[in-house]
Amino acid sequence: MTATTPVYLDHNATTPVDPDVLEAMLPYLRGEFGNPSSAHALGQRAHDAVAQARDQVATLIGAAPDEIVFTSGGTEASNMAIRGAAKRDPARRAIVTTNIEHPATDACCALLARDGHPVSRVNAKADGRVDAAEMIAAVDGETALVTIIHAQNEIGTLQPVATVAKATRQAGALVHADAAQSVGKEPVDVNQLGVDLLSIAGHKLYAPKGIGALYIRHGVTLPPLLVGAGQENGRRPGTENVPYIVALGEACRLATAALAQSSKRMNTLAAALLAKLEQAVPDLVLVGHPTDRLPNTLNVLFPGVSGRRLLEACPRVLASNGSACHADSEEPSAILLALGIAREAALGTARLSIGRHTTEQDIDIAAASLADAWRSLRITTPQRAAS
Repeated sequence: MTATTPVYLDHNATTPVDPDVLEAMLPYLRGEFGNPSSAHALGQRAHDAVAQARDQVATLIGAAPDEIVFTSGGTEASNMAIRGAAKRDPARRAIVTTNIEHPATDACCALLARDGHPVSRVNAKADGRVDAAEMIAAVDGETALVTIIHAQNEIGTLQPVATVAKATRQAGALVHADAAQSVGKEPVDVNQLGVDLLSIAGHKLYAPKGIGALYIRHGVTLPPLLVGAGQENGRRPGTENVPYIVALGEACRLATAALAQSSKRMNTLAAALLAKLEQAVPDLVLVGHPTDRLPNTLNVLFPGVSGRRLLEACPRVLASNGSACHADSEEPSAILLALGIAREAALGTARLSIGRHTTEQDIDIAAASLADAWRSLRITTPQRAAS
């Protein structure tokens, strides 16, 4: 790293493609271009590559290979799961979810609500976790699906999926977990979680953008969003994106091999970053549960400043705010407001997400750079009245 190389702390937004992942996919962008449905040798090799990737994805999450359906990403996977589950049984049309979901889930639920499906949103507590008992209490004989994010993408807080899933399935409803942020960072086992459906996004675990997967438990049948030929056992028709499927498989293989070590390492680095920031920035606030969280994610509130302007003043650190910024106006993150955080405080947010290749030097540089930018803004920015 040179003296001016940026420190990338936005791994929850996207990860770089791992070099081994790139090497694995390149042959299928060159000579191995066959269609997996073709009977000749070139097509058979492509078919075998897809089958191997399916096994690699399944291994990472404790599933069977034929429970994995490849998609264009986490958004498609969640749409397939939520919209499909809602249409399975005319007697069960209700959806139970939370108020801190990713837009891929929230927009699906809003679409279903417009179509007449009752949607209940259970509020998260101030620590960023949903109370399992409240979610379970919202389930009844008309519930088709409970959909819950496994790890909240902005604040990293882990949700009580296993507890919710056990009671929900006993009540006859399906359970979907959005695991786009957790797979590859946190142990995710579909049988331990007890879910029927689980979404994966490849670009969150060092595969390219544009590839993902949906886990569908044996015995669960979903009406497909698309119709066409019989690929993916008819569940997601269309010629398979072989290079990207291979890439996702390799990314999952790497994650399986390195998960315990990389999770521990990222947790150590995140703790060091938080400690350095707390020492340098009085009244800094960590958002979300202090321990039930992803090992790599810190969402912190910098007092008295705009988080957007903080990051603009700190080009050495590449991170995000999780808020919608439009020209000279700012709107705080809906997720932070949902946790009861005051608007003015929520505007000071910065999401700092560590990756597999983040170093101790990166942490030192990021902490010092962010603290310097905060002090500079505190000197030049008039104090705003609380609202």
